[in-house]
Amino acid sequence: MNDSMFKKSIIALIFFIFSNSISYSQLPKIQVKGNSFLKEDGAKIIFRGVNASDPAKLVRDGHWNKAYFEEAKKWGANIVRFPVHPEQWRLHGETEYLQYLDQGVQWATENNLYVIIDWHSIGNLRSSLYQNSSYDTDLKETYRFWKTMSEHYKGNNAVAFFELYNEPTTIHGQLGTCSWQQWKEIMEEIITIVRANGSEAIPLIAGFDWAYDLTEVKEHPLKASGIAYVSHPYPQKREKPWEEKWTKDWGFVAEKYPVMLTEVGFCGANDRGAHIPVISDESYGDTLVKYCDDRGISYVVWVFDPNWAPMMFSDWNFTPTRQGVYFKKILQGYQYD
Repeated sequence: MNDSMFKKSIIALIFFIFSNSISYSQLPKIQVKGNSFLKEDGAKIIFRGVNASDPAKLVRDGHWNKAYFEEAKKWGANIVRFPVHPEQWRLHGETEYLQYLDQGVQWATENNLYVIIDWHSIGNLRSSLYQNSSYDTDLKETYRFWKTMSEHYKGNNAVAFFELYNEPTTIHGQLGTCSWQQWKEIMEEIITIVRANGSEAIPLIAGFDWAYDLTEVKEHPLKASGIAYVSHPYPQKREKPWEEKWTKDWGFVAEKYPVMLTEVGFCGANDRGAHIPVISDESYGDTLVKYCDDRGISYVVWVFDPNWAPMMFSDWNFTPTRQGVYFKKILQGYQYD
């Protein structure tokens, strides 16, 4: 046996021991009814939380640990999103990466945090052309990923959501073409795979234009029940005033289906990591929070990390950044049952 095979055998053994030693204390199951998320007792729940950075990145940093999730809970989150980059999934391999996810799900459960597992690619899944190499995947790998997630986490209520694809975009034709009908068919196929493999996690379906635009849902919703739709309404996606534009582009969906804004956030023009489309100020936060609270829309802030932008804290003492100060106060102000 060579060194590489030995290492893989050790990792597999550790994973087997870890997987069989975990005792998941169940959180209440989440389901969809109408345009709301409900717990098992019928109580409505609205999710407000934070995005982790890629678990593999946090492992390298030495901060994929229970303290990370305890801090997210202290900030007022009731959900954490795990963005799994296809490149990292392949680099670490299924066995090792599943160990990272299992650790995160366990720590989330211990802190009464629900989990979104997100296949974090940006580009055109139909043409297999992407914004950069970290997002490279294809339909076969994507289908296999969701088959694996469905089998592995079936019956685990903490893993309440599967975000089937992060940000669909053709970049105005640079990455080829994809119609809404074609996208619908791909998403419906994944939903079939997820449910046929035993998972009751709620599929989250992103809109076009980097997951911003849900206008097609008005006339052509997916042929699937028990799902929710996703938008990423960063401040520069539209000019102020935002409210009417948001309602036209994605907010109307919340009248009929649950909506989860799985990425929101801002930073000042001179803040570290400032880039289009996230540059704004607290007026964006005020408008977004009121808009969501008035309509029962869930949202998840990007990103609970000191390196990726717009970051919520600036160091591993969890010192809040500008948007961190803002959203920490907002999140801590909510009361959950």
